[in-house]
Amino acid sequence: MATLAEALKALDREDRIDALISVAERFVNEPTHPEEARVPGCESEAFVWSEPAPNGKMTLHFAVENPQGISAMALAALLKEVTAGASIQSIAAIPEGVVVELFGDELSMGKTMGLTGMVKMVAGEAKKRL
Repeated sequence: MATLAEALKALDREDRIDALISVAERFVNEPTHPEEARVPGCESEAFVWSEPAPNGKMTLHFAVENPQGISAMALAALLKEVTAGASIQSIAAIPEGVVVELFGDELSMGKTMGLTGMVKMVAGEAKKRL
C-alpha cells in the first residue's frame, strides 16, 4: 500500500481524484452484511467484517450502502486487494494514517474520520483473529 500511496502523492489533485474514482469502479459490494460490521461515524454507511481463510489467513468483506460513497468504495477496493492473502499480522498493522497518504489532506474531517474508521475496523478484525 505504501507504493500506491507514493504514486498517488506524485499526482496533482485532479489526477489523484480520477485515479481513486477508477479504483472505486473495481469495488464489488457485498449484498448482505451483519449490522455489527457497520463502521461507526462513516457517512457512506460502510461495513467491514471478516471470515477465516486457509493457512491461518483471513478474508475481508466490505459493503458501502451509499451509492455516492466513492471514497469509501475506493478504500474498500484497495483494502480488499492489499489484504488478499496477507498475513493477519500485516493486516493488523495497517496504520490509520494510510487514509491521508492515499487521499491527501483535502478530505473533509467527516470523510477522513469515516475512512479512518474503516481502517480501524480492518485492523480490529485482524487483531480479533491473532
